[in-house]
Amino acid sequence: MLDIKFIKEHKDLVQEAATAKNISLSIDELLGVYESFNSVRQTIEDINQERNALAAESKGGKPSDENIQRGKELKQLLEAAQSKLQPLEEQYLELMTRVPTLPSDDTPAGKSEHENVVVHTWGEPTKFDFAFKDHMQLGVDLDVLDFERGVKVSGYRGYYVKNQAVLLQMGLMMYALQKAIAKGYTPMIPPTLVREFALFGSGYFAGRQYDPSIDEIYKIANRDKDASGDDAKENKFLVGTAEPSLLGYFKDEVLDEADLPLLLCGFSQCYRSEIGSYGRDTKGLFRVHEFMKVELVAIASADVAVSDALQDDMLLISREMHEELELPYQQLQICTGDLSAGKRRQFDMEVWIPSRDGYGETGSASNFTDWQARRLNVKYTTQQGERKFVHMLNNTAIPSPRILIAILENYQQPDGSVRVPKVLQPYVGTDVIAPRQ
Repeated sequence: MLDIKFIKEHKDLVQEAATAKNISLSIDELLGVYESFNSVRQTIEDINQERNALAAESKGGKPSDENIQRGKELKQLLEAAQSKLQPLEEQYLELMTRVPTLPSDDTPAGKSEHENVVVHTWGEPTKFDFAFKDHMQLGVDLDVLDFERGVKVSGYRGYYVKNQAVLLQMGLMMYALQKAIAKGYTPMIPPTLVREFALFGSGYFAGRQYDPSIDEIYKIANRDKDASGDDAKENKFLVGTAEPSLLGYFKDEVLDEADLPLLLCGFSQCYRSEIGSYGRDTKGLFRVHEFMKVELVAIASADVAVSDALQDDMLLISREMHEELELPYQQLQICTGDLSAGKRRQFDMEVWIPSRDGYGETGSASNFTDWQARRLNVKYTTQQGERKFVHMLNNTAIPSPRILIAILENYQQPDGSVRVPKVLQPYVGTDVIAPRQ
């Protein structure tokens, strides 16, 4: 969300941002609804003030016939105004959830993902002088992945990670955590079962409420109990990343500027329904319903120069890990047409995957400025005593399945074995994963 005052003062810029981001939104309609909502709210306030004045006038004695009559009229007027207020408020809030953050000046213009721009590359795509295998065949031959039984037990997109691939995957997570800690990030294992506000606040609902036809989130259907033992009426969901849990940690809090930036790294299991990608990447690990990930989150002061610089620092961590893993990669800057409503600036990391003969996304770094903070009501007090909304940023450190794909495929050898990246060998306990005898 943006501040309504800012929207009123910069309505043309906000409308341009909505158009550039392919968001169907009329800022004139929004402001019109806001004025109507404000007018009714003022009417209710005026009526209540007059009712209070009448009550004060009659205090200690019998009200006059005129006051009684006027009191009845005011009650009817109040009921009529209140009946208008809620639908107007709902309409206003629904429109406000679609208002975009203005994209940064360096965000490339473009209509879709096809116009994202490669801004950095490292390494050369792996070439083989033998018939190479994809990660699915390698997984079977090395006895480290089982898709057949994964589907039997879990259903569509289910899989098992086995034997040395377990050490490889857990090694990736520990490597990413230790890297982040060395960079000053506080490690956390956050909840993966969260309340609705965490997902709305971080922007993982397309609208104000969960929409199962659009939002790629799993909702918990079974009954739950609250602290009193009564049936809980609140919806709960499984997160698709640690970001909502880490940001929700600060909901309704006022931080101190001296403590910023706050840097957190969260390890979690992640769950995504992938309803929007049904039929795509149906084989293997590239697009699955559950996986592990280490996510970086930063809470910064309300200065785009500060938060953009922090985003750049987060990206350097991702680059460093890809390079230490010796995996060829490229970094994309996301264009306006592929930039979601809340984001000011976004970069994606993509690793080379031989079986795709191309790059596949392994992470994303986004600066939301205060868009998420307004939804979650997270502020800080400046040294001058002023309260401002913080800036919130996130970046994928390491996701388990796609990096695992890249390691298996890029590190395979002619004899069917797979070399283990040097930085992961202490976790795996060997430098080669060989076919099991």
